This record gives sequence, structure tokens and C-alpha cells, in this order.
Amino acid sequence: MKYRLGIPRKIIAGTIILASSLWQNAFSQSVIGLDNWFNREIQTQTGKPFHYLWTDMEMSGYSRWGEIFISRGSVLKTVEKPFASVLRKLDVYIIVDPDTTTESLSPNYILPDDIKTIKKWVKKGGVLAILANDAPNCEFTNLNKLVSVFGMRFNHVTLHTVQGTEWEMGASTNLPDHALFKGVRKIYIKEVSDIRLSGKATAILEENGKVLMAETHFGKGYVFAIGDPWIYNEYFDHDILPESFDNRKAAENLTDLLLRSVK
Repeated sequence: MKYRLGIPRKIIAGTIILASSLWQNAFSQSVIGLDNWFNREIQTQTGKPFHYLWTDMEMSGYSRWGEIFISRGSVLKTVEKPFASVLRKLDVYIIVDPDTTTESLSPNYILPDDIKTIKKWVKKGGVLAILANDAPNCEFTNLNKLVSVFGMRFNHVTLHTVQGTEWEMGASTNLPDHALFKGVRKIYIKEVSDIRLSGKATAILEENGKVLMAETHFGKGYVFAIGDPWIYNEYFDHDILPESFDNRKAAENLTDLLLRSVK
């Protein structure tokens, strides 16, 4: 790191530490739960859960997103099952890509009791983030029963189909004036389902009349939704993505948006 001449390094270092401390205090000790019940894929070689998990450091994981939450002072948890007693201890609950029968021999579907419990938790102030997937890679039937409570419904489609390394096929550049896109010029979303809205739910990102991201306030809580796992490790930084994409910055903004929504 380069420093400007005439400014002592100790002062700069102290300023950086103070800024980091203030940032963490702003979102201090929020508990972030990532579902591992509705999404519970087992890796054949190890016999252990993987795919969209905090502990998965491969391209299929969410370890880098987890690092951003930690940098904000948050605590990460893995949710084995969303009992009311479990949700009560969370500030943010993230559900990603519920399993189909091709991903699990015995999927844990979102059941009426789960919907009732999650709805009650959000209404009391919980922050729910749902990152689904495109058709046919996501279990939409039961997921839609949950999100319909919040005025949303994922459509069984695949948008932003990308061929090989034709990255621009997955690019979104016409980004609205929203906190999620502050300082963001272009994001990459590959193979995403769109969302039909009703009630108080509103679009965050639309393309050609299709809603790709949405949000709503429900009771004292907040719900964010996108039809793609989106910011897992593979498409987080520039290991694969060209430098022109700002997925990491968008992930930082999403993290802050969720944390600011915590009551």
C-alpha cells in the first residue's frame, strides 16, 4: 500500500483501525444464519454437506461473502433446521437454492409449519434473504409458497443464459439508484429466474420488464430476493470474471443493506 508523503504511517494505520472499529460497531454482533436444511447437498467423495455454505471455500461456497459479514462484526451460523427457537437467535436468515430431487435423494421441502415460523419471525423484525436459482435447478413449488407470503413468486424460467466465456451475456449495466448498486457499474448474474410481484413488494432490478431482484418490508422485518445464488465464490472476485464486473462491491452493498435492516 502506498502512502502520501508527509503523513506519518502510524497516523494512517491508526485511522484505518479506527475506521474499521467504527464500521464493526455500526453492525455489531448481528447473527447471520445460512440455511443448510432446504439446501443440503452432500458431496459424494466426502459424505459431507457442501455448496453455498460458509465453510465451503471452493468456488461453490459462500466463504468470501461470510468474510464480509465478519468484517462488519457479524457472527456466522449454519442453520440445520429453522425452528422458532433457532430463528429467535438470528438477525438475518439466508435461504439459498432449495434442493430438487436431482440434488438430494430426499429433499427437505419448505413445509407449511416452516412457512408459518419464518413468516412470524420476519414480522417481528427478522431479515430474510432468498437467493433461489433458475429452472430447473431450484425447487420452486414449495419455495413459492413461502415467498408468496411476502408478495413474490419465482417464475420457472432461465434468463441471462451464458455460453462459455461470453461474460457479457450475463452482464447487467442499467443499474438503478439503489443502495445495492452504490459504486457499482456492472454485475454478473448467470442463469437467473425472474420474480412476479404483488402487494407491497417492489423491484430492485428490472430488465426488459422482468424483475431480477426484489424487496419488501413485512411487519417489522425485511425480505430481499433474487432468482440466483449470485455471489458465491466463483463469481465473487476476478478469479474467473473479467475486471469490469463489480460483484464484490455489490456483495458488500447487499451485506450492508441486510445489516441496516436489522432492528
